[in-house]
Amino acid sequence: MTIIVTGGAGFIGSNFIFHMLNKYPDYRIICLDCLTYAGNLSTLEPVMSNPNFRFVKESITDREAVYKLFEEEHPDMVVNFAAESHVDRSIENPEVFLTTNILGTQVLMDACRKYGIQRYHQVSTDEVYGDLPLDRPDLFFTEETPIHTSSPYSSSKASADLLVLAYHRTYGLPVTISRCSNNYGPYHFPEKLIPLMIANALNDKPLPVYGTGENVRDWLYVEDHCRAIDLIIHKGRVGEVYNVGGHNEMTNIDTVFAACIHENSSTDNICGKENFRVFDGAVNVTLCSEVYNHIRVFFLK
Repeated sequence: MTIIVTGGAGFIGSNFIFHMLNKYPDYRIICLDCLTYAGNLSTLEPVMSNPNFRFVKESITDREAVYKLFEEEHPDMVVNFAAESHVDRSIENPEVFLTTNILGTQVLMDACRKYGIQRYHQVSTDEVYGDLPLDRPDLFFTEETPIHTSSPYSSSKASADLLVLAYHRTYGLPVTISRCSNNYGPYHFPEKLIPLMIANALNDKPLPVYGTGENVRDWLYVEDHCRAIDLIIHKGRVGEVYNVGGHNEMTNIDTVFAACIHENSSTDNICGKENFRVFDGAVNVTLCSEVYNHIRVFFLK
């Protein structure tokens, strides 16, 4: 089995590659990644010497490069993690989100049609469903929840999802889609909430929280997400959409307190939106991996 994993140098994609090579040592995994700000080639260092792994630095929007890779590798499956995924960045520059998330998806599926494929899997997000009211904690998103996007990012992901389903219905392309909640775990990009809180708590820096921090997020441990995708691509029904959540709902402020508790850090540094500042440093991956394991236990309790 040969699988092309796009965006495999990113947070979730790299964890998926580790999972697949560990569980299926006979599989050949090709990582296709153009190494934007969210991609880190050093993350993949542990598997670079694996004879069943190959890294290719190209963009999914480059049709010629994608077709060349398909001709060389003849993949059985494609798992598409490649995406621009930062909401604030999508507001500042929506064009790159539309190009990568929609047109890049089209290029991949055109290659699948041209060269043949057993399964194309699109990794999406629950943000395509919009928001749930804070006063209705009993509500959950289901696969039948209508799409109701609220940012250029979520709109681009929803558009890609619809395009994937259209390729299935129009061309018979064997596709599946998964929509996940917020992931956390090893190799998380440092500007995201949990790694930002950990890094700032360790360095006694302000802990920036938007507003009062009452927004609720469902947290999904990244390795659990990888196992879910593994199950979907091997046993999922073609043409289906699968929601993947952690049933770990916490307000943002409670998440910040959790990080402080496990780092024995003061909560005095929690600050409101007006004092928000972006973390621009690097996070010690080994340390974060240990902390994430502690926080995962805390969440599951």
